[in-house]
Amino acid sequence: MNTFGREFRITTFGESHGKAIGVVIDGVPAGLELTEEDIKRELERRMFCHIPVLNPRCEPEEVEILSGVKEGYTQGTPIAVVIWNRRVISSYYEELWMKPRPGHADFAYYLKYGRHYDHRGGGRASGRTTAAVVAAGAVAKKILALAGAEVAGHIVELGGVEINASYTYEDVKKSWERPLPVVDQQALDKMLEKIQEAAARGDSIGGGVEVWAVGVPPGLGEPHFGKIKADIAAAAFSIPGAIALDWGMGRALAKMWGSEANDPITVANGRPTLATNKIGGVLGGITVGTPIYFRVWFKPTPSVRKPQQTVDLAKMEPTTIEFKGRYDVSIVPKALVALEAITAVALADHLLRAGLIRRDKPLS
Repeated sequence: MNTFGREFRITTFGESHGKAIGVVIDGVPAGLELTEEDIKRELERRMFCHIPVLNPRCEPEEVEILSGVKEGYTQGTPIAVVIWNRRVISSYYEELWMKPRPGHADFAYYLKYGRHYDHRGGGRASGRTTAAVVAAGAVAKKILALAGAEVAGHIVELGGVEINASYTYEDVKKSWERPLPVVDQQALDKMLEKIQEAAARGDSIGGGVEVWAVGVPPGLGEPHFGKIKADIAAAAFSIPGAIALDWGMGRALAKMWGSEANDPITVANGRPTLATNKIGGVLGGITVGTPIYFRVWFKPTPSVRKPQQTVDLAKMEPTTIEFKGRYDVSIVPKALVALEAITAVALADHLLRAGLIRRDKPLS
């Protein structure tokens, strides 16, 4: 499946070294202000060109909205967005044909699709394809804003270096003013050193990120198979390299006594709410109005400049490969932007499901 969502639906398409990647977005009400600049602004957040080893390709994004927008406003019809691939260098991947990189989806794609999959740049499994998700997220964030909600995230671990500082949601947003979105300056300095060390070694590093969604109204999500937490988790694991997720306080919560883990219920401004928020804003799969927050960890990119053992599938013989193409020393910063985006998509879908945003009536 290349489609996600029920009422706010996105379908992504394209491969890393194809002519373009893109997304078709359905379910957006008429009258939402939207331009190509809105999408470019989100795409630029994933570039990190000031740290070249995080994005050697550093391709300026050429975005076109092909349908669904008239004179700067959505029409209520499907929105098609295309992002052109202009600076691909496929020659790097010639020697990798039928020689899957260990740890990469190349191997799984071969087992499923045989010789028909596009291995160049990782093809459909490439992190490049998450740019289409980020484009959809730009639209979803505008939907969230209609309900007074917003999404932002930051890096909490990189190359084994973890943050060790208290912070607020405002600190999370402000962290984007730094070279990497990290709330702890000491941890950031060490992370930047780890990035350079990995580049010098011809290796790669993984890490973890945290995403917050604030202003989310209570009542989103459904019992059992429509739980908001399950839908966001499914969305999170659609991002290449995702390997683990902690909701709210996660594993730390699992180690507590029940009396410690429970968030007391209180009244604020005449409404019931949680006195604390260890659970991360969701009970029984339904939002309760407190901030949503969760962490996702991503493995190191499998493309490294060290010799690795694989098999020449054309000959069914063991061989060794050493990647010579352009690769990101860590996918974590780009993955964070994609995770923000797909979280916004999941929440926008549930806003429409709940009828808090009506797709059948123009916004203005």
